[in-house]
Amino acid sequence: MRKIYNKLVRDNIINIIEKSGNKAKFHILNNLEYKKELELKLLEEYNEFISAKTKEEKINELADMLELIKCNANYYGFTDEDLIDACNKKRNTNGSFKNKIFLEEVIE
Repeated sequence: MRKIYNKLVRDNIINIIEKSGNKAKFHILNNLEYKKELELKLLEEYNEFISAKTKEEKINELADMLELIKCNANYYGFTDEDLIDACNKKRNTNGSFKNKIFLEEVIE
């Protein structure tokens, strides 16, 4: 039986497939393909997060999203530390989202 995936997968997936006795057909993406697939994969994981039902599913989808966010940052030449620094800077300047504030309008 054949299953078609045509999507970016984590680095160890090919080894996992082959260790299970299956064969995987794959290729290494060029930089432009990789950029596109990183973006598509982040959207895929976001949609999986939205449809996840359990806390365990939610945390696993968030973990996938975080890994993809890091890979997207790395694609543009940023380190994980650069990403965390930018996150902290924005939090220090504009705050977080923890207070559940929903802005309705601004009157000038």
